[in-house]
Parts: sequence; C-alpha cells; structure tokens
Amino acid sequence: MQTEEMIPATEFCIHHNIELSFIYALQQSGLIEITRVEENVYLPISQLREIEKLACFYYEMDINLEGLETINHLLQKITYMQQQITVLTHNLGRYENE
Repeated sequence: MQTEEMIPATEFCIHHNIELSFIYALQQSGLIEITRVEENVYLPISQLREIEKLACFYYEMDINLEGLETINHLLQKITYMQQQITVLTHNLGRYENE
C-alpha cells in the first residue's frame, strides 16, 4: 500500500484529539490495521470512518476495548445478514415473476 492511500496516525490523533496508544490498542485487538514505514505509523484511508466510530464509542460513550470488540463483531454480523436479506429478496423476486 502506498503512503498516498494512508494518513499519518499522529495527524489523525491530533485532529481527533485522541491518544496514539488508542490506535495501538485497536491494532492489537485486531480491529484495525496499521502500517509502519521506518518509525512512522500510518492508517489506511479506507479505515478512517471505522476508527472515528470506534473513537466515538471509546471516548464519548466510555465503552472499553472489550466492548468495542463486541460491538464491532455484532455490526459485522448485522451487515452480513443485511446482505443475505438483499440476496434472498432478489431471488424471491425472480420466483414471484415466473
């Protein structure tokens, strides 16, 4: 991944007024991926929305790291189920039109 597709973690933390240790904790929990280039840590732009959401849960709602893992797991399940419902609805529509 090229650095154009990433943002320095320190800039993200300063902008969102969060600690860099929070980013490391998310990475250690497997909730996000980080990239190290020499001594700098970068966050993929594609994950920024997810990191912002997790930071909101953590800092504003006072949800601990274990809670974030649970919430993330449940949200992924909901997304999967919504995709399955869409597929099933589409398939059902084909049978109804026959």
